[in-house]
Amino acid sequence: MKFYMQVLIALGLGLKRNWHIFAGLILGVFVGIWLHESQNHAVLMTLTFIGQVFIRLIQMIVIPLVISAIVIGITSVGDSKQIGKLGTKMILYYGIITAAAVSIGAILALVFQPGLGAAHLINSDIAGDIQAHVAATIEAQRGNLLNIILGFIPKNPLASIASGDMVPIIVFALMFSVALAKVGEINRPFVSFFESIFAATMKITDWIMCFAAPGVFALTAVAVSSFGLDIFASISKYLGVLAIGFAIQFFVVYPIFLKVFSKVPVLMLYAAMAEAMMVAFGTASSSATLPLTIACCEKRGISHKVSSFVLPLGATLNMDGTAMLQVVAVIFLAQAYGVVLSPFLIVQIALLAIVASSTCAGIPGAGLITIALVLNGLGLSPEQLVAGFAFLFTIERITDMMRTLLNVTSDAVVAAAIADNENEINYDLLNNPEEYGDIIS
Repeated sequence: MKFYMQVLIALGLGLKRNWHIFAGLILGVFVGIWLHESQNHAVLMTLTFIGQVFIRLIQMIVIPLVISAIVIGITSVGDSKQIGKLGTKMILYYGIITAAAVSIGAILALVFQPGLGAAHLINSDIAGDIQAHVAATIEAQRGNLLNIILGFIPKNPLASIASGDMVPIIVFALMFSVALAKVGEINRPFVSFFESIFAATMKITDWIMCFAAPGVFALTAVAVSSFGLDIFASISKYLGVLAIGFAIQFFVVYPIFLKVFSKVPVLMLYAAMAEAMMVAFGTASSSATLPLTIACCEKRGISHKVSSFVLPLGATLNMDGTAMLQVVAVIFLAQAYGVVLSPFLIVQIALLAIVASSTCAGIPGAGLITIALVLNGLGLSPEQLVAGFAFLFTIERITDMMRTLLNVTSDAVVAAAIADNENEINYDLLNNPEEYGDIIS
């Protein structure tokens, strides 16, 4: 398939799925400008309510989404004896790539400080409350590190779920999932239960994303009405930092990774994965792109043995683009609200972003949904940062498409490296684009 046809397909899929989001954003700008001039309080209160509903819906889905994703991801590997060298390499490689992503994101956000441009748009009283809240949380954590570690282990998992304490929830879910994986086929009824929960939460998330257009419209209108068009000048540096970080990961980290850990030529791999990359960009969903990702890998040289094992788990657990997005977003929010970013806090944000990204469903909007987990580690919730989240949601669709392209590409990079290590790759086919069969016809 010609390159320009791939571009047209990606654009068509992107417009078909996302036109209402872009329409909501643009309409929100115009309504916000009108409200900025007219100060119609009745309309403003209604839009504020709609925006709050959207944020509440996002918070509602986090816990079932995280727990079910962890259970399915780990139990799908099977007993630890069956994981062997393949599984160990997969975890190691995904870990290296994600660690590189959060490091790049943190460094760029600290150097360019995108949040400072939005600081003047944040209410000073609210900013002061947030600063005090984070400072108290971090001081309590710093003062008793052993108690922090102890707090990661839930005394009562149900109580942690009820209170929304995400780190103990994840610790319990991880331990429980490993135990389920080790008991063998007897786990099927329980795993099927969580597969049903995951399917249901994805369906609910689909419904929430149907509400994304009015939600983004309301958040954008309220933000523009409060701050005027200055909001876009304030958010442009945040978008620029993400674009630079994604480009470094795509054009520098992945090629170096393939050079160090395999003999796979990066240009040939990118050519083989072009359709999957573009569909990932257009749909903003690595789960929706997964069948195409597997097809591109298997029809162009990577064995079914590797593709069927690595790629589904990657679409569930490997989200380096999401991890980078979450690190930059949380640092942006911290800078906007005047929170002092100590080395301890930066490391905490990076580690929580890795955990949060690995529990993030491969669907549109999930990156900002699970950012609640990172904020939870700082003693905060999205509700306390409504103005800051309004900034992020104004360009959420653009950043979502970019991070999804990165997530899908990294899955293919790791699959190719493992296939090379295990002699499960056909280089004659991979290096010969003329022999590629059409994936999308």
